[in-house]
Amino acid sequence: FCRSLKCKSIPGSYARMATDLGELLVPYMPTIRVPRTGDRVFKSECAFSYDSPESEGGLYVCMNSFLGFGREHVERHYRKTGQSVYMHLKRHVKEKATGAAGGAIPRRRNGKIFLDLELNRDFNGDGYEYEDEAKLVIFPDHFEIPLPNIEELPALVTIACDAVLNAPSPYKKQESDSWEEEIQVSRHARSLRQQENGVRIPPSGWKCAKCEMRENLWLNLTDGSVLCGKWFFDGSGGNGHALEHYKETNFPLAVKLDTITPDGADVYSFDEEEAVLDPHISEHLLHFGIDMLQMQRTENGHHTDNHVQPRVSDWEVIQEAGLKLKPVYGSGYTGIKNLGNSCYLSTTMQVLFSIPEFQRAYVGNLQRIFDYSPLDPTQDFNTQMAKLGRGLLSGQYSKPPMKSELIEQVMKEEYKQQQRGISPKMFKALASNGHPEFSSNRQQDAHEFLLHLINLVERNSSGSENPSDVFRFLVEERVQCCQTQNVRYSQRVDYFMQLPVPLEAASNREELIAYESKRKEAEENMRPPPEPFEVPRKGTSPVTYVTMVP
Repeated sequence: FCRSLKCKSIPGSYARMATDLGELLVPYMPTIRVPRTGDRVFKSECAFSYDSPESEGGLYVCMNSFLGFGREHVERHYRKTGQSVYMHLKRHVKEKATGAAGGAIPRRRNGKIFLDLELNRDFNGDGYEYEDEAKLVIFPDHFEIPLPNIEELPALVTIACDAVLNAPSPYKKQESDSWEEEIQVSRHARSLRQQENGVRIPPSGWKCAKCEMRENLWLNLTDGSVLCGKWFFDGSGGNGHALEHYKETNFPLAVKLDTITPDGADVYSFDEEEAVLDPHISEHLLHFGIDMLQMQRTENGHHTDNHVQPRVSDWEVIQEAGLKLKPVYGSGYTGIKNLGNSCYLSTTMQVLFSIPEFQRAYVGNLQRIFDYSPLDPTQDFNTQMAKLGRGLLSGQYSKPPMKSELIEQVMKEEYKQQQRGISPKMFKALASNGHPEFSSNRQQDAHEFLLHLINLVERNSSGSENPSDVFRFLVEERVQCCQTQNVRYSQRVDYFMQLPVPLEAASNREELIAYESKRKEAEENMRPPPEPFEVPRKGTSPVTYVTMVP
């Protein structure tokens, strides 16, 4: 291990040698703490920016408050608090060397691997490796003590450093539920009574018993009925006969036929209105002649005997799958990473920071907000709003790859232009704190989140500009008594106005009425709904009108 101190070439700093690290650290020992239960260690995100250990300057973690700071902001924290000892974390991403046979040569990794760090880049794990570097840095002279230095450091410092390096993410609970909540066992699974009606389901060739559709088919586990699922907005799916059957019979559980494998199947509870687990699924399927061990699926997720083209998923339609999109970079073109069902947050914040009033209130006053932020900026709403606004608008996290990197990628036929983007975990944790819905990882309504956010903006704008005033307007209501003809006026403040569009007011009223007539006729005759039609508008691309079916 290194026994000397070294100083990086930072302006105003100078090098000093020392043979006794313990003696050097004695004046700072009262400020170095070991993280206790409940302490949050921010070792993957700066409190004022989206810098991380992968950033060029790495991340500095205060050894007293355990807050993380990028190189641009650590000096501010030192001047404000007088805390001198920080742990500097730096992650180096390197391409693995290849041997004569073309395989990757195993490489020794230096230092500890910070297991809880989120990778900000989209590297293939098989072709790259990560080397993590840690050292203690003493301000203001930037003395550096490489870690580990177990034999040289005082025991308290060694314990504190080890605890920081091994601390879990402060968002661990949220991350564990990222994309969906844990699926629970259905309350109907153990007590399900199956009818002895002699129904046997073949291993392939399924179709809906009511409309003869051959995709999105569900097997009711009580009576063995094979029926289609709901209709999707892109015109695919089914006619909702499985749900209708439940409303008529109250038979609660159904399994999706093309998901059955020896490992399990997708089960849905109409009564509980969610996907569930059925511990006895093999027995329930065997009752209707289906042996799970004999069911196999192809790569596209469908059984080899049932040649049905899989429908394009809702997500693929929204993402414009199959279309060649040109990536854009720079100020105002920074993406937000999905934290797990957090699209509502991303869209809301992108829209807000496209509004000049919000840009001026937070990004325009960023330096003042940061300078007057409290000792724990992770809990200050204005600080986190300014941080998010700057992350979206500065272009710092939306830079195109270097020319040399592009040439290398093209030569390797691995050309993938991708934004680094930002991951607003700290903002989400603060904005949703104490809210029963937004603090969960369930899907949420963007309009409801916007109302919640405006409330936070107003609450934290006392004595300063309130950017949410841009939405604020006064609604006057007039109520007249039919008998006395007396009139009463009342006023209320509102932020959004709903604009319902009646069918009679549509410019293409005839087409819409014809479509509705065809759709109702298709429902009555148990046929698929008609194709949506397009109405070309002058100077624009054709607009598709679709009637949504619940």
